Amino acid sequence: MRTVFSTQNTRVPAMPMISVSMFPGRTAEQKQALVREVTDAFVRTCGGNPEGVWVTINEIPAEHWASGGTLFSER
Repeated sequence: MRTVFSTQNTRVPAMPMISVSMFPGRTAEQKQALVREVTDAFVRTCGGNPEGVWVTINEIPAEHWASGGTLFSER
């Protein structure tokens, strides 16, 4: 198995890093539910160990996100 990195004799298997981009405003509870569901879905469909699935949440302000040439903050 390929290793991403190793620290103090602990090897971490190479697994996916799943990135979620969304507007700010969700509660900590909503974010926890999201990362749990994303992790469970990956393990259910692709296999692997939940501890090896990394999920990052990127909160992007509406003034930094656009679609169709218009910022979401201007909609």
